[in-house]
Amino acid sequence: LDQHACNEKYRFELLEQTTSLKSQPLVVPKELELEAADEMLVQENLDAFRANGFELKIDEEAPPTKRVKLTSIPFSKSTIFGPADVHEMLCLMREDSTSVQRPSRVRAMLASRACHSAVTIGKHLTRQQMRVIIDHMGTMEQPWNCPHGRPTMRHLYDLTEVEEEHEKLIYEGPAVVR
Repeated sequence: LDQHACNEKYRFELLEQTTSLKSQPLVVPKELELEAADEMLVQENLDAFRANGFELKIDEEAPPTKRVKLTSIPFSKSTIFGPADVHEMLCLMREDSTSVQRPSRVRAMLASRACHSAVTIGKHLTRQQMRVIIDHMGTMEQPWNCPHGRPTMRHLYDLTEVEEEHEKLIYEGPAVVR
């Protein structure tokens, strides 16, 4: 196991589930031109948008495709968010409505935060710290790679070879070297 990648991935998934971004109100709300189906999707997922720092106002009196206004955007020191991020979230929601949806730039912020706070590679760990990392691996939805794509584990040995050697040992006894 790669201790850094494993710990980073655990922290990332935890941040994805628990982080609500703060909002910054817009001086002038931005009208979003959305298809009627997307307007309904926004209405059904206002909490998901709010968790990502977007505040959206729905005007039921406005004509279809002109009902949604962006009133607040996520606050970040280094990233400026806008309507494109709302559209990206809608695309993600259409593809998978079951999991927490985050725009790619929010995911990048969370990935950076997880990476910088994770156990560093090469750091000496106690057995208890190792056990915690292994236990966390079992709780993750997608434990195979860190958010930056680095594998969390490597395949070192083929288990069929272990079984074959074990059977050989049982039936033939240990090999004698002369």
